[in-house]
Amino acid sequence: MSSLTAVLYGALVAYLGGWFLGFWTGNFSLLLFMLTVVTLVYWLAERFRFKPQREAAAVALEAQDAQRRAELARMGIQRVDGDVQEAKAKLLMQPWWLDWTAGLFPVILIVFVLRSFLFEPFKIPSGSMVPTLLVGDLILVNKFHYGVRLPVINKKIIDNNPVQRGDVMVFRYPADPRLDYIKRIVAIPGDEVAYLNQKLSINGQPVTTVAQGEHYDDDSLSYAPLFTEKLGDVEHQIRVDPRRGAYYGPEPKTFPFAQNCRYSPEGVVCKVPPGHYFALGDNRDNSQDSRFWGFVPDENIVGKAFFVWMNFGNLGRIGAFH
Repeated sequence: MSSLTAVLYGALVAYLGGWFLGFWTGNFSLLLFMLTVVTLVYWLAERFRFKPQREAAAVALEAQDAQRRAELARMGIQRVDGDVQEAKAKLLMQPWWLDWTAGLFPVILIVFVLRSFLFEPFKIPSGSMVPTLLVGDLILVNKFHYGVRLPVINKKIIDNNPVQRGDVMVFRYPADPRLDYIKRIVAIPGDEVAYLNQKLSINGQPVTTVAQGEHYDDDSLSYAPLFTEKLGDVEHQIRVDPRRGAYYGPEPKTFPFAQNCRYSPEGVVCKVPPGHYFALGDNRDNSQDSRFWGFVPDENIVGKAFFVWMNFGNLGRIGAFH
């Protein structure tokens, strides 16, 4: 078993190393699930086989010592050298391969449950959600807000709150589900959403915006107009760069339900299909979002982002956001 454990740890190190060096894209949910299963197997083996075997060996050692002392006592020898307690302690001690597998199971199980069903941490890697979220923000995502989903396969088993316009959502990138994206949901199933001449409309009604002056972005080292936008009950800030044109890549579009969208020099108009959502970045002119790669399927939802728990470069970023 020690050799098998060494092989498993070697495979884990190789997988993490290749992931870190960029040789492949890792799947942390699957990795955590596998670690939970493997350590559970070791924990069960320890509880029902290895530990009883060690305890039986310790009892047998004590019995042998007691029998030896009794025989010596019958021979008139009362003083006997030697103490089996140290040997007994060594017999009861977990070997390293159980300590680093079965011993880790409770911790890994807690992390697995918390991350899969309650809250998951993410790090903001780009400026697509500026000014709401900045590069380096460490955020928490509520995994049960929209319903309970099975880990790895992401199958919803219990429904909860519906997705609302204005929600900041983490989801699996439709073009490559191994990647997680974060955007703001601006349109829900059945909506007709239009982003024309840098103006957002939902079902023919312009979304209310109020100018807030200029915004400086540390990431792009540039100024751009800042607006307050209201989607449903959610009021948030967006950044719009009037120097950027409405170009969303070459035609034809090949994402699912691309026929629901009409592109023009002014922008794009889309009818959101059932079970899908239309997402935009708050940094409207520096965001790869639904205008480029299409709609977010419901089965790709990870959870609702709601809290910045750390930014090592700016502690003032800690707190809730809309």
